[in-house]
Amino acid sequence: MTLRARLDIEPEAIVAPVNRLTFGSFIEHMGRGVYSGVFEPEHPAADEHGLRLDVIELVRELGVTIVRYPGGNFVSAYRWEDGVGPLADRPVRLDPAWKSIEPNSFGLGEFALWSEKAGVEPMLALNLGTRGIQEALDLLEYSNHPGGTLGSDLRREHGRDRPYGIRTWCLGNEMDGPWQMGHKTAEEYGRLATETARAMRMVDPTLKLVLCGSSGRSMPGFGTWERTVLEHAYEQVDLISAHAYYEPSPLDPASFLASATAMEAVIEEVTGIADEIGRRRGTSKRIDLSFDEWNVWYQSRLQDGHGEWRHAPRLSEDDYTVADAVVVGSLLLTLLRHNDRVGIACQAQLVNTIAPIRTEPGGPAWRQAIFHPFALTARYAVGSVLGASPSGPTVETARYGEVPIVDALATHDNETGSLTVLAVNRSIAEPVELTVDVSTLSGGEVVEMVVLSEEDPGAVNTLRHPDRVLPRPGQWRVAGKDIVLLLPPVSWSMLRISTG
Repeated sequence: MTLRARLDIEPEAIVAPVNRLTFGSFIEHMGRGVYSGVFEPEHPAADEHGLRLDVIELVRELGVTIVRYPGGNFVSAYRWEDGVGPLADRPVRLDPAWKSIEPNSFGLGEFALWSEKAGVEPMLALNLGTRGIQEALDLLEYSNHPGGTLGSDLRREHGRDRPYGIRTWCLGNEMDGPWQMGHKTAEEYGRLATETARAMRMVDPTLKLVLCGSSGRSMPGFGTWERTVLEHAYEQVDLISAHAYYEPSPLDPASFLASATAMEAVIEEVTGIADEIGRRRGTSKRIDLSFDEWNVWYQSRLQDGHGEWRHAPRLSEDDYTVADAVVVGSLLLTLLRHNDRVGIACQAQLVNTIAPIRTEPGGPAWRQAIFHPFALTARYAVGSVLGASPSGPTVETARYGEVPIVDALATHDNETGSLTVLAVNRSIAEPVELTVDVSTLSGGEVVEMVVLSEEDPGAVNTLRHPDRVLPRPGQWRVAGKDIVLLLPPVSWSMLRISTG
């Protein structure tokens, strides 16, 4: 049976300009995210700095705009000084976050150079677990001051004359989590984050600073944590973070396909708390959201290879399925729909570890299934997010109750006249005909439609079969002033229309 749904587009009702920082990513010293991921000096595709150019090419294709580094859990015991200066002088240490051996041969300088080559903005996380205000100031001076001071002259001695110019800084990572080195109560963290932010702004008031929100909606203190830390730091920060991961369940695939429902709740609840505090303070300042960790993650498999004190073990190298890619596409729809409040978003992570890009040491790099909806959304969701009202059948889920089977959104680029419709069919068995009302648009010629879907929604891309899952041409037809798209079961689709 074919189900039917409708998308009515309101071109004059602009939700928000498309925020390019929605398409961020994340590199952490976890597993092979760095070593044999972005950095492998012995690889045939590596440049003179050890950076894998084949990976950089895929990062550009993916459309990444900003990358958070170096963690994640790793940062809360990290001494940034270990990763600068001559390689021969850098210490080898234990990384307690991921129980790995860290050689520190990739650090701030390598990350900054990689960011420049990949064409992304760097976003640096500070250690507020085992360190504090002074170390943050030292890192800021080393990174951003032109010269003539101990820190900036040390950077120049290390071969970088001009500053790195890092503008966006995270004030720690997941500080409410008992797994975090130096984790704190909300009061302890709120005070430390406020004073760190205040000190950094004394050096440079133009920095963009991200406060740690709760590490997940399932945490017992979710909401209370946000209120407390914002009461402390509201005037000193620009954004508050949110993190969320969604794991497939073979016993409840309907709820997994509706994971964006949970992300939407996080966005609305956290921004609602921030706005409430702003109103109480009588300030016009608004705190937006940095959703700087999000993805599908098979966390129940993490223990494999974890805890053996090895260098760059294979951790969370999840083989992503078509169903995972559909969920990633729907999470991107949610972030775009809230571009009026989501200031930054970073898919976690970029290479090998819970990542859209996979590599083999000395071997090739390839695109996972989740690569494709991210890359195509980043490339074609341009201009403004339009008001669009999807309507149609619903499905009952164990976790979220009744949810729409179809989620859809439209963007429009005034400069080119291009309209992009992104749509997800969450039905496990039924195709959907989605009627898109284009009567309010001038013109309306279809440029292309692509679909990510397979008869087996568990299909994956692998080293031996890197192109098993690819976007393919979709089926559509014109019906009067409407365009009707056929959305297969468990699918992500993109329609591009030229509006003259």
